[in-house]
Amino acid sequence: MRGPDAYPTVSGVAAAARVLTQRHPDLCRMRLAGESRSGRPLWLLSVGHGRRHILVVAGPHPDEQAGGATALWLAEQAVHDRQRLKDEDLTWDLLLCLDPDGTVLNETGPAGERPPAVHYRHTFRPAADEQPEWAGSFRAPGDELPETYALLAVVDELRPVLQCSLHGTDVGGSWVQLTADLPGLAEPFGKAAAELDIPVQTGTYDALFWNGSGPGVFVLPTGGAQERFASEPENADGSTWSRPHRYGGLTAVIEVPMWASRRVADPAPHPDPEHALTVLAARLRKDGAATAGAVERALPFLERAGTPAGHPLLRGVEQAVSAFPALAEDYEALGAQAAAGRAPCELTMAHLAALDIAARRIPLRAGGMLLRLLDESRCEDAEGVDGEGARLRSRLERRLDAGARDLIGAADARWVPVPDQVELQARICLAAAYARR
Repeated sequence: MRGPDAYPTVSGVAAAARVLTQRHPDLCRMRLAGESRSGRPLWLLSVGHGRRHILVVAGPHPDEQAGGATALWLAEQAVHDRQRLKDEDLTWDLLLCLDPDGTVLNETGPAGERPPAVHYRHTFRPAADEQPEWAGSFRAPGDELPETYALLAVVDELRPVLQCSLHGTDVGGSWVQLTADLPGLAEPFGKAAAELDIPVQTGTYDALFWNGSGPGVFVLPTGGAQERFASEPENADGSTWSRPHRYGGLTAVIEVPMWASRRVADPAPHPDPEHALTVLAARLRKDGAATAGAVERALPFLERAGTPAGHPLLRGVEQAVSAFPALAEDYEALGAQAAAGRAPCELTMAHLAALDIAARRIPLRAGGMLLRLLDESRCEDAEGVDGEGARLRSRLERRLDAGARDLIGAADARWVPVPDQVELQARICLAAAYARR
């Protein structure tokens, strides 16, 4: 099932799913599950007629683009292995893209391997309260985003025994986050990752406070225990991840990398995490000040061009800028905890590599989105005789290029072909589904 080294588009995934239903009408069906904020369709493809449902959610984060191809891979595999589907009494329900509005904004860049700076130049990462999975952490019941409402309605209708949320990371390795333990998953996950030569990420920013259930497999802590840094208000209980628990199910969040780094798989204890985190915090403050200054200089051009205050790109930039100071404090607090022997886990070389990647990634996302806003505002046309707009763009582009180069170099990362990203994500879904008997 290897495809080209390119991510499919939102419309391309829907078209391929429609062809599959036409070829296998006895097994496949496709229906509208809802609409996005801009009126784009949210398509649900179902394969099989079993009573036990596996719900797969592609495109929850629009800059993590492997999921659509993974959903097609799983659908085709289910058709091919229809007898096992029947024996397991399974139906695969595949939500082909949860955030099509945002994903389309990421389709402006190259579909396959690209220079890292080009990737960030075309990235769109929405503010957390505009992300369909996380929005429930910020919004009152009944005030859900339409995409969130559609997903919750699908979960309530199907009552899946397992929900697989398809995510990705720009630089790092592969890992799985579970809202409840799924014994036996780590072994097939590790085997698939080794066969595809993709590192299993044993230390991760996202699951730093989660419990380990095998290499690269993390389980949500219970009893109100801390699950994220203090500066991050999102929580799993308020997200769509928790909904299957109403019906005895669970959620597996499956991450695969675009660029793979073996440094996130190094289990050796870090010799001086307090010093390393202090250095990362200082860089966060420096990059945050530089990004905030660039936003301040860009605002007059954006205002003259009529860019609305609620523009999704601008809100994404503003949230990134606001995150720097508090995240720097989180890093310093973690370092102090490590020095006092009170860190949530033993901080390894893998953990510090992941925290370094996260600290470098935020300004790159913000810089890329700000450049896109300046593109839209045609700031060179609006500038005065001093050429301030051109100078601002030039500085941002140089900073983006240097930062992206430094990120890939510091992580010693290599591009992972899209078919390998997709195959690993799909094989983890299969392993999770068959572990959930």
